[in-house]
Amino acid sequence: MTTVSASDLQEWIEGQRRHIIGMAHMLGVSPDVYTRDPISLIPALQNYVSRAPLDEFEQSDWVTLHTDLMSYVSDYLIQKHGARWSVADDPAAPRGYRFVIEATGYGRQPRRVDPFDLAGKEMGSLPIEVTRMLASAERTLNLASQVEAE
Repeated sequence: MTTVSASDLQEWIEGQRRHIIGMAHMLGVSPDVYTRDPISLIPALQNYVSRAPLDEFEQSDWVTLHTDLMSYVSDYLIQKHGARWSVADDPAAPRGYRFVIEATGYGRQPRRVDPFDLAGKEMGSLPIEVTRMLASAERTLNLASQVEAE
């Protein structure tokens, strides 16, 4: 089992928060507005990804987009659903672990999701839809109520 120091986890959390606040500001959503309501970023972020010339992207552009989407979905889950960053062992990862989002949804069972994977799946399902990515995260963590089939 890999151990991650509390300071390393805290540094990751603070870095992710700085990233999303900076991205919101860059997209024209003030940090105050975004902090009060993370949904406020959806229109600007959707416009950003919809207008991005994906067919002209270089590797560094894809990495940036992946990071932006991962940061947003993570922070959205934290702000709207009280989720939190956690660490999951992953022998296949270069560090031996991954940072994941953990939340307790309906059924009171804690669940985890890797926001990096969520963003990657969304990027593989063009066109990118920000709300679809958020819905997928909520469904994975069992945060949305389930409608029973009749």
